Amino acid sequence: MTNLSERENVTVDTSRAEQTEFLSFRIGESEYSVEIMAVREIRGWTRTTSLPHAPRFVRGVINLRGTVLPVVDLAMRLGLEETEPEERNVIIVVDVGTRVMGLRVDAVSDILSFTKDQLQPPPDVATSAKAPFVKALTILDDRMVRLLDLEVVLPTGDEIAA
Repeated sequence: MTNLSERENVTVDTSRAEQTEFLSFRIGESEYSVEIMAVREIRGWTRTTSLPHAPRFVRGVINLRGTVLPVVDLAMRLGLEETEPEERNVIIVVDVGTRVMGLRVDAVSDILSFTKDQLQPPPDVATSAKAPFVKALTILDDRMVRLLDLEVVLPTGDEIAA
């Protein structure tokens, strides 16, 4: 039996292993993305039930197969212009650690693959110690795509219940 390292002319393509997939989506005219491994499902817009005293960016909750799912209006969470939900909007259900939440976005665009070399940190002027929502940027076909840090974007249970 021959060990792989003993064989001649063996090449291993590591370029695919280094790539990470992201789900891209639009909010207004801007394109954002999240790591695909955090995405559980994509649903059409469903009317939410409001929660008293919840932050403005929490649209409310929906029933997801018997589970109460908070829905965050991502535009409002990112400090962008507030818009009323429309039927064409989408809820991206994400799972980060112990938090499962829906993110209201305008539309889902594509699944993108990037290597770490293609991702650049946001400039210091674009970040805030209070809310560093964007963890990386990349340029794809003359489009600027922002990679969101879901650990920071998703509110904690304390923030929702406040």
